[in-house]
Amino acid sequence: MTVTAHPLDPLTAEEIERASAIVRAERALGPRVRTIFVMLHEPAKKTVLAHRPGDAVERAAFVVLIDSAEGKTYEAVVSLAEGRVASWTQVPDAQPAIVLDEFVDCEAAVRADARWQEAMRKRGITDFSLAMVDCWSAGHFGFPQDEGRRLVRALTWVRRHPQDNGYARPVANLSTVVDLNAMTVLEVVDGGVIPLPPEDAGYSPEAAGIRTGLKPIEICQPEGPSFALEGHELRWQRWRMRIGFTPREGLVLHTVTYEDGGRERPVLYRASVADMVVPYGDPRPTYFHRNAFDVGEYGIGTLANALENGCDCLGEIRYLDAVVNDSRGRAVPLPNAICIHEEDAGILWKHFDWRLGTTEVRRARRLVVSSISTVGNYEYGFYWYFGQDGAIQLEVKLTGVISNGAERPGDRPRWGEMVAPGVYGPIHQHFFCARLDMMVDGADNSVYEINTVSDPPGPDNPHHNAFHAEATLLSSEASAQRLAAPLAGRFWKIVNPSARNRMGEPVGYKLMPGENVRPFAGPDASVTRRAGFMTRHLWVTRYDPRERYAAGEYPNQHPGGAGLPSYVQDDAPLENTDVVVWYTFGAHHVVRPEDWPVMPVVPIGFALKPSGFFDRNPGLDVPRPTRHGECCQER
Repeated sequence: MTVTAHPLDPLTAEEIERASAIVRAERALGPRVRTIFVMLHEPAKKTVLAHRPGDAVERAAFVVLIDSAEGKTYEAVVSLAEGRVASWTQVPDAQPAIVLDEFVDCEAAVRADARWQEAMRKRGITDFSLAMVDCWSAGHFGFPQDEGRRLVRALTWVRRHPQDNGYARPVANLSTVVDLNAMTVLEVVDGGVIPLPPEDAGYSPEAAGIRTGLKPIEICQPEGPSFALEGHELRWQRWRMRIGFTPREGLVLHTVTYEDGGRERPVLYRASVADMVVPYGDPRPTYFHRNAFDVGEYGIGTLANALENGCDCLGEIRYLDAVVNDSRGRAVPLPNAICIHEEDAGILWKHFDWRLGTTEVRRARRLVVSSISTVGNYEYGFYWYFGQDGAIQLEVKLTGVISNGAERPGDRPRWGEMVAPGVYGPIHQHFFCARLDMMVDGADNSVYEINTVSDPPGPDNPHHNAFHAEATLLSSEASAQRLAAPLAGRFWKIVNPSARNRMGEPVGYKLMPGENVRPFAGPDASVTRRAGFMTRHLWVTRYDPRERYAAGEYPNQHPGGAGLPSYVQDDAPLENTDVVVWYTFGAHHVVRPEDWPVMPVVPIGFALKPSGFFDRNPGLDVPRPTRHGECCQER
């Protein structure tokens, strides 16, 4: 047994390296075995919920490896307390995520290939040190030559000078197929020379200039922040939660509760962005395979940024470091991977009584827990907001550099837009799937779909003005596969049938969709088969600890059908049971010149709002705001 602060604390650097050493020693792993992920093997729910401070818990690690010599993938559960491999499983026909070392080795292999070098010379490029090779996941398209190989399809850009924007000058019509296990170039596909874009696309102050007239904005909390962070436990106002982190998902929230009337009421057991996919709409040879599963194919957590106060975060900041692993199983620290701060969020509530001439107004403050990852050209910021009104919001902020290509002067492809002379941005989408292990006032919940409908004309509706909200129980996994319908005011409500509010109704939280879109790839497209989760905005499943990711455990080069489509095949009943809500939300990106050379942030997300969970507005007791040292109150 190992004593630890909490059973959900992420693995430490020492635990990661100990787990790796145990596996390599016990299984006598060869030099060509790469460690993909080493993460906490999370204990069972009942163990976590029964834990009390000071209790001893057994720590275990979940390890994914690939033997590059044999092309085989393995999973291991390592008991850190006993110093042994508790389970060892070969996963047939599985390609795990691509690790950073493979990207580095792949780029070197491409640069050293004579066929690639000749293609570059045809384009007038002789200084290969200025070339930048991005190794895109290969996808699965049924090509016979791909079977049994661990592949990427590499694309090339070239800088004009060492400090240039790496994505300013795409090398069009050139792709390179690389076998990552052998680390050899299999094929160089050259579709003909297209001139490099003629302009620089720098975005530093030296290149872009600096506007004037901005006065400083300073956020000052002279008494410090209102939250308390002890290890990975975070408390703020009445919220309490644990902050987790995995190399695959990145930021994870555990055991989120709200204190109400002296009682700690659970809302969420676990929440994360469990999967995402970025399908591109251009069918041509260097674009069709751009369907990146950034969580499952690369590990969004391993790519987390080191955040900086005044840049990524602003105010009285507290940071949490994270630790991931490299391909040899060594610990890699990620300093300041998670940022925690408070921010003003406008008006919380207000009313002016014009008869009495009095005003009561409260300003909203929210807690922000965030992390940002860079996946090649794109940045993704993940922001969880917690409000004084009991609301939870997830906002994903998209920025970075658009994936692009080059076109001949005068050409305007139908599948995208020109953003600068010679620079083309293909139309694409970003789909995220949040996995919400709900626990609204207890483990057993039910989910209802709420639509607003117009009443038919008749004696009860003589003026034809009546409409009402209509609730439909999503009673099984087959019926709980739903699409957003903003014109119907559709939302979904997670309730606890065993807990009632003072109105006699089940307590609940409602999932409020934000901006959303449907996928435009056809039903028989490879990406649609592989990312079946994106075909529905809402899925509800009965809790199963093995069902962790929306696209399945191993989406890399998977033919499709894994993840949520397979989880719901048994059509498990959902009423008054332990449910997991999966919400898919998509950003639709028809690129603009204003997105070049770095695109402004595009926010997208959803909210969880209390709906009958409280007996009245939980923000009534928020103090009056102050203005210039005086209370803003009745006057």
